[in-house]
Amino acid sequence: MTPTVSVLGITFVIIWAASFLFAMLGLGGGMVYVPVMKWLGFDLKTIAIPLGLLLNGLNTGLAMIPYHKAKLIDYKGALPFALAAIIGAPFGVYTVQFIPTRIVLILFIIAVLIAAAKVFISTKAPDEDNLIEFKKRLIYGGASGLLIGFIGGMLGIGGGFLAAPILMSMGYGAKRAAATTAYVVTFSSASGFLGHVAEGHFDITTTAVLVVAVLLGSQLGARFTVKRAKPKTIKTIYAIILLLIAVKLTLGLFGIRFR
Repeated sequence: MTPTVSVLGITFVIIWAASFLFAMLGLGGGMVYVPVMKWLGFDLKTIAIPLGLLLNGLNTGLAMIPYHKAKLIDYKGALPFALAAIIGAPFGVYTVQFIPTRIVLILFIIAVLIAAAKVFISTKAPDEDNLIEFKKRLIYGGASGLLIGFIGGMLGIGGGFLAAPILMSMGYGAKRAAATTAYVVTFSSASGFLGHVAEGHFDITTTAVLVVAVLLGSQLGARFTVKRAKPKTIKTIYAIILLLIAVKLTLGLFGIRFR
């Protein structure tokens, strides 16, 4: 059923704003898209989740256009990262049945807080590419991609928000880390979307309107990062988002949910 014009308009504005912000960081925004669509009355399983995955991958894929033109994406160095993330997800889905979810969440929250602290600390350091050796990047990136895919599959959330801090720890500057994260996230989002597409019942009007919102938001957000955003600003936003994710997961441990 097609939502009312007012609901669709509100959703458009929220999705556009989220796309702008997350495209700045090389992220898809699925962690916002899905709950927002659920709050506004869209069915979770048949519309919100599959459409959220589509918009997530579309946002990062479109953001790659200005990042590519600015030559900020490390395609070769991050390929093992991207492929490993796809491989790790099914193992996470399988493993979750053997590990108490509460323990997994506690460990994950600790990891997110550590990542946030590292990003905050890095805001005081000069922002420039100081990459580790290519072979080490391949090994470290591959192992990190497996872990991120594994965690994402196990918890049912995207692991893209951890990719940028990991890339920064490998010597990528903030802008190059954001651009390369978009590349990595596009792979994993496409994989997740294809896994759900058979069950998705997309309303053509809703899908078209939200795709336009993502198109506009992703281009403005990525271009802002390329031309205007300061590295310190990018890192600060990353750290804040990591802290918000940690808070949300912590509240989830106590049964406090927002959808």
